[in-house]
Amino acid sequence: MIQLRTMLNVVDNTGAKTLQCFQILSGTRHRYARIGDVIVGTVKEAEPRRMVKKHDVVRAVVVRQKRNYKRPDGSYIRFDDNACVILEGKTREPKGGRIFGPIPKEIKEKGFDKIAALAKEIV
Repeated sequence: MIQLRTMLNVVDNTGAKTLQCFQILSGTRHRYARIGDVIVGTVKEAEPRRMVKKHDVVRAVVVRQKRNYKRPDGSYIRFDDNACVILEGKTREPKGGRIFGPIPKEIKEKGFDKIAALAKEIV
């Protein structure tokens, strides 16, 4: 359940550490973003001399959320943190070359095949 002003961890190697959400791109009057939704945010913390700098405005896809996520089979999945992966422009391709931590299988089902392929663990 990611809403406006939510701080998310960035789990790729673009250099960004935290990102603050300020827009959800899932249609009109969409209040919360869930796993697989694209958001627009600004980088709040970043490593020096990397691809993404502090204060950059980027698009990202939510890959983990603390709130329970109900799957179609009736089971629930929940993670320890809110996390996202930064996307390349307006495409569905990741900007970085590595993804850290577990990624749910819903990411691949929603069309982010490259992110699912880069992830070490799919839950």
